[in-house]
Amino acid sequence: MLYLNLFILFLVAYLIGAIPTGLILTKLFLKQDVRKIGSGSTGATNVLRTGSKLLAFATLLFDALKPYLAMIAVHGVSILLFGKFVTFVGYGLYEEYITMAVCGITIFAHCYPVYLKFKGGKGVATAFGTLFLFSEKYYGLPVLPIIALSTWLTVAFISKKSSLSALTTALLIPFYVYKFNNLGGGEASTYLVYFYIGAVVFVIFRHHANIARLIKGTESNIKLSKDDSKKKK
Repeated sequence: MLYLNLFILFLVAYLIGAIPTGLILTKLFLKQDVRKIGSGSTGATNVLRTGSKLLAFATLLFDALKPYLAMIAVHGVSILLFGKFVTFVGYGLYEEYITMAVCGITIFAHCYPVYLKFKGGKGVATAFGTLFLFSEKYYGLPVLPIIALSTWLTVAFISKKSSLSALTTALLIPFYVYKFNNLGGGEASTYLVYFYIGAVVFVIFRHHANIARLIKGTESNIKLSKDDSKKKK
């Protein structure tokens, strides 16, 4: 029963993580298929190439919320099926481990959605969203997402490369998590760092084409201001 119960909960997480937000929004409001422009990704960066900053932001927001929404759904299904949130403590699976697993599944699902023949985004926004679930808070503000976003913006401002910003931030995430996670040290905290090291490797793998273009110097710039839009790539 343990494996069946876990399968049901993780399937729910996968189906939520796999929702192709960018494709849905661009088809609904622009009558466009975002997969036919730019990189072909359904993520926020590619949605931005449609010219709609609003839809790109909406895509970014929802994709970042996927881990949180998946956890709400997993809790709800668990209560519906078992009368309580099952953490399988007797098997050593505490809520922190279930949360890590759900986060990992939503990142994977976003990149490989069953709805689109397993061709989705690159996982950056969804991976960013997981940080809210594990972050320490100062004055009510989550530290990890703020630091990660600050890193991305700093690198983006200097380099004008979205992929370089994402990769640099990803490489620093395990260190940030080590310093500012809310699990209070111990075994769960150590496993959380390992989890993010794995997530970073996955995100880097998803950016292999971008890395090749960065090495060749052909990676396109992002437009952070009106002045940037006037500059040629």
